[in-house]
Amino acid sequence: MNEKNNRLLIVEDDPGLQGQLRWSFDGFEIAVASERETALAEVRRFEPGVVTLDLGLPPDPGGTSEGFHTLEEILTIAPTIKVIVVTGHDDRCNAVRAIGMGAYDFFEKPIDPEILTLAVERAGRLNWLEAENRKLSSAASTSPFRDLIAASPEMLKVCRTVEKLGPTDATTLILGESGTGKEVLVRMLHSLSGRADKKLVAINCAAIPENLLESELFGYEKGAFTGALKSTLGKIELADGGLLFLDEIGDLPLALQSKLLRFLQERVIERVGGRKEIPVDVRVVCATHQDLKALIRAGRFREDLFYRVNETTIVVPPLRERHGDTVVLARAFLRRFAEQHKRPIRDFTANALRLIEQYPWPGNVRELENRIKRAVIMADGTEIGPADLDLDDTEVPQEPFNLREVRELAEQRAIQRALIFTDNNVSRTADLLGVTRPTLYNLMKKHNLSD
Repeated sequence: MNEKNNRLLIVEDDPGLQGQLRWSFDGFEIAVASERETALAEVRRFEPGVVTLDLGLPPDPGGTSEGFHTLEEILTIAPTIKVIVVTGHDDRCNAVRAIGMGAYDFFEKPIDPEILTLAVERAGRLNWLEAENRKLSSAASTSPFRDLIAASPEMLKVCRTVEKLGPTDATTLILGESGTGKEVLVRMLHSLSGRADKKLVAINCAAIPENLLESELFGYEKGAFTGALKSTLGKIELADGGLLFLDEIGDLPLALQSKLLRFLQERVIERVGGRKEIPVDVRVVCATHQDLKALIRAGRFREDLFYRVNETTIVVPPLRERHGDTVVLARAFLRRFAEQHKRPIRDFTANALRLIEQYPWPGNVRELENRIKRAVIMADGTEIGPADLDLDDTEVPQEPFNLREVRELAEQRAIQRALIFTDNNVSRTADLLGVTRPTLYNLMKKHNLSD
């Protein structure tokens, strides 16, 4: 263990017990406090890895109120500290309450020094391991994938695509619903490219008024219009040598689509009010949540521009289709916001995790992030429950974990899907499912799917 995590703070008002504990923890660097204010000061100054805390502190040595206040404030100041609470004999209720508030462990008086020493050593070791893990996570922050949090096969497939496209200069179109994290993939593409040391310039085609968008993209010459007091570079020129990200390209006005197409074909631009052709070396990545093919059919998007920006495509699945990602993302957001807002939130309740997993998240990752941030700020205690997520009135299907139930549910869904596909033709349904008609009849009866 390193020096910091070999530090132990003993919070105890009994001088005799203080001495006994000092003697027991010979291998630790010790600090002692006998009341709350001194304990909090030592937490800030001494930065212990482990704290032993007697709940019976003055001015309430016969009760526990002062001890619980101390526990709460210690974990607010330093959420990573391992606090071992010392309680009176047969005081299990307060011990359970302390664990619920975030204490690492508890011990009843009279204390067995050898057993308590083992617990303190174990807590110190865990603190050290967690600190090392945070260091490794920090080191990983230099990775191109540092901003992507995913574990699902669907997103791992996207990552492999990004790895292949990153080192190229291919014009790339990223498709996906709002809030799915398309901007994160753009940063990854840029980090993996040979242009990583150059600028990444982004422009949202839907956020800028049509009459200003042309000058924002292509720049303008002095005197091109009222207020043009000097020549100004546009976003395309500013990105020279780097990457230009055109977000929500589906909202680009038709009048500008032809001008963008010319740039993509010839890699030269003309500023508004200018006649000089300016060559620009830039990689172009576009993104949209819209169906560009539908816009083409509606006459709102040029087909030739679509094929130009669609040299390579990345399709980002919505969060509801990323199996397992919601819980991974939720826990990552919890850790980030708990640290950011200095809140002693440790985890989610089982019901909250179940709700997070089953909720459809129409706003995707952005909605999940906002919900977790609010829950971290508003939650009482050390765990986030369904009510904290403000999703408790939402009806969601309860997916089972029991393997037998999972198999039966999958079987039922497969039969229902096949019946719908064949318009309830039993013979064709049996053929699709690869079973005999008698077997299908038995399965339909089993799952209450008979007419």
